[in-house]
Amino acid sequence: MYTLYKTYKPYVSPFDPCPPITVKSYSTPPNLYLGFQPPNLPQFPPREALKAGTLWKVFYDPYYSPYERARED
Repeated sequence: MYTLYKTYKPYVSPFDPCPPITVKSYSTPPNLYLGFQPPNLPQFPPREALKAGTLWKVFYDPYYSPYERARED
């Protein structure tokens, strides 16, 4: 199983004047986890494909910033 959001812990210097960010996150696109495009993938209807930015449903990635994700939880 894969996740579209990854996290890591950056180095926090004891001499940093700002409050540290202890955990950072980033988004990875779904096409990284699909080795090749198999035939007969489900598709969006044309109008929805324009909104989603892709024709195939497996490649759709609804990007949320970490701040938006925190509000949803």
